[in-house]
Amino acid sequence: MYVLAITPGEGLDPLRWAGVLDSGIDAFMIREPALETGALLEAACWVRERAPGLELWVNGRLDVALAAGCGLHAPEAYPPVLPAAQEALGLKALSRPVHDPAQVAERAWVRQLILSPVFPVPGKGAAWGADRLLAALEALPPVAGRVLALGGITPGNAGALRHPRLDGVAVIRSLWSSADPARTVAALRAAWQDGAGHDPATAPLSPES
Repeated sequence: MYVLAITPGEGLDPLRWAGVLDSGIDAFMIREPALETGALLEAACWVRERAPGLELWVNGRLDVALAAGCGLHAPEAYPPVLPAAQEALGLKALSRPVHDPAQVAERAWVRQLILSPVFPVPGKGAAWGADRLLAALEALPPVAGRVLALGGITPGNAGALRHPRLDGVAVIRSLWSSADPARTVAALRAAWQDGAGHDPATAPLSPES
């Protein structure tokens, strides 16, 4: 199970970010639209130095992704980035959202697809729901990269999403609102493993905790 942590848009908080970076996640996406270019690049470089083993993404800022040598997540309204352009720019990797299964075919070549919102999230429109997500995964055409689910995912509902075509989850609120991110990640993995809901309070601590 692949776990991508996405920042909540509240600015760089080194202590808080460190807790998430050390929680057992596989990748980290900086989504901080309020940060100016210099501050965003500084945050990306800080993450690179603090957690060099994690895959790093920057949301919506090609200039910062290129400068930091990390992947770019291009949001829905972002101008198209085609394979030839990615190669010409020297962009390390590209991630795209999927809000409708019909979008998959044209975005199938990218490193990462994020299907959302799975469960209700304020301001994010109608949720797919677990049943619709699983149906979409059954009909998913071949893709080049990983497929993640995002939106309201917690240890209590992650198990219902397990499917051979789904590589894991992207999480925001359930991780950043947690007093113990490592325990939350452990609970997500436990729920995924057995296809059931889990209470983070009963999840085993990760070795780094």
